Amino acid sequence: MPVTVEIPKERWTGSIREVTLGATAEQGGTRAKTVTVGGETTLPFLHFEGEMPHTPIVGIEVQDSYPADWSPVLLAAWGDVLNDPAAWAKKAEEIGADVIMLKVRGADADGNATSPEQAAAVIQSVLQATGLPIIVRGPGQAELDNKLLVAVAEAAPGERLALGLCEDKNYRTIVAAALAHDHLVVASSPIDVNLAKQLNILISDMRLPLERVLMDPTTGALGYGIEYSYSVMERLRVAALTGDGMTQQPMVCFVGEESWRQKESRTAEGVPAEWGDIEKRGITWEIATATALLESGADIVVLRHPETVDVVHETISKLMAH
Repeated sequence: MPVTVEIPKERWTGSIREVTLGATAEQGGTRAKTVTVGGETTLPFLHFEGEMPHTPIVGIEVQDSYPADWSPVLLAAWGDVLNDPAAWAKKAEEIGADVIMLKVRGADADGNATSPEQAAAVIQSVLQATGLPIIVRGPGQAELDNKLLVAVAEAAPGERLALGLCEDKNYRTIVAAALAHDHLVVASSPIDVNLAKQLNILISDMRLPLERVLMDPTTGALGYGIEYSYSVMERLRVAALTGDGMTQQPMVCFVGEESWRQKESRTAEGVPAEWGDIEKRGITWEIATATALLESGADIVVLRHPETVDVVHETISKLMAH
């Protein structure tokens, strides 16, 4: 007689909040479309246990000035568009980005500081070049982030940009700008469950709806702490699904930045022959990192290499098939 075996299932009581990036003309913005992430009622891709109503999405990183510190592999892949953030964003949309992540570096390749007026001008040019929703990151220095991101927020009212990084050092200023101009924030904390939760509480206390908060848990790349990143992200997701309201935010991971700053993705000379071709190696490093972080709960992965985008999209499609 055939034996029927029932797959054991967890009974989750919580869910991930839905967060929508971008605003169309009817919603007060200029985007051609919006993108919604979150809504899960199960751990990543366990479709037999719950729902994943929104497919995880892929962002492409664009910078406001030429990224001279990038790997030669990336510089060759993108070519001349790296000199023009608007052209770069347009190309990223053509390649298949779901969102654009604009990085305002804080200074150009010659060391000239970026003014608030320049930051405002670049977001306006990128908004005109692409109809995709946009995440905007500052240079990662609290005071400079405040100055530049406030200018960006003021220059794009109603567009529902996601502003980051919103950290414990500067969250008040970034959240205030998001509240005043109808944007979202990217809450970034060192890879720790309690610190991530605490920052979400602080942001919520300022009356920014948690439906306008993405969570950046700060992740490592393959070979550089990804195991710990995976563990913390998984713990955040388990806490959310068991009903902890302050951990129920969709997660964004800046995969390209982490993957392409490692020596394995940058170094062609003086390395073992077994490492193989540097271009293939770097692309593989980014794909492997993105895949692992998607499996641990990432709702948005931001990539750098054009060839990685199709592979990661295909991987997501296979994982979503059920």
